Amino acid sequence: MLVSATEMLKKAKEGHYAVGQFNINNLEWTKAILQTAQELNSPVILGVSEGAGKYMTGFGTVAAMVRAMDKELGITVPVALHLDHGTYDGCYKCIKAGFTSIMFDGSHYAIEENIEKTKELVAVAHGLDMSIEAEVGSIGGEEDGVVGMGECADPQECKMIADLGVDMLAAGIGNIHGKYPENWAGLSFETLDAIQQKTGEMPLVLHGGTGIPEDMIKKAISLGVAKINVNTECQLSFQEATRKYIEAGKDLEGKGFDPRKLLAPGAAAIKETVKVKMELFGSVGKA
Repeated sequence: MLVSATEMLKKAKEGHYAVGQFNINNLEWTKAILQTAQELNSPVILGVSEGAGKYMTGFGTVAAMVRAMDKELGITVPVALHLDHGTYDGCYKCIKAGFTSIMFDGSHYAIEENIEKTKELVAVAHGLDMSIEAEVGSIGGEEDGVVGMGECADPQECKMIADLGVDMLAAGIGNIHGKYPENWAGLSFETLDAIQQKTGEMPLVLHGGTGIPEDMIKKAISLGVAKINVNTECQLSFQEATRKYIEAGKDLEGKGFDPRKLLAPGAAAIKETVKVKMELFGSVGKA
């Protein structure tokens, strides 16, 4: 059931759990995540980066695939199709393509320009019953060629963006995309607490969910995080399962080279990863 992310995140914030955003890269990714959400009766957000959208030939293709798959699989849990770290132009492309949610990442702009563009996109998105996420403070690591050092957001700037009426807010608190380095300092809960104090009921978003210790995840949820993004961990589990299949020579047995068989172990691994994360986030049974 494709919906905006607004209500699922309001419920998550009030219920002190988080909804997982799991990024999709192809049919196998999408199918595995949707099936797991349905099996666990959990709301879910399908994230699509601009790079992944391009890889899948365009946002229109992605939206058509997700809508058809949602119907064919008989999915009844709430599912949001969400642009991840969208540019200004990318947001309009996803609006046109039929996404149900967008993220405008204006964190690299001066706060005045971030506010101006976010305000405009909030009006457009809400006019179409879409949810919108904004960002303040850079998320560390690299995403589609955009590199951030993991700076902590200014709580006052977070309030300024939240007051524009966005449905969720991503704020840098020392989190990083991709694998976390051994010398990572950890999440700044002092910053997160200050942001929540300024933004009130606003659902907060934790990007870079892969590799953050479970105790930090739980504490972040207790401090207002209602959406947690996971991508790298699914990629790693898919890669590991596929490698084992090939190294065991399974692809050389019978029709083991058939893509449906070759990709099956990786898809199963994604399902297990998503299951573990949904249980950790507390979204199981909350659809």
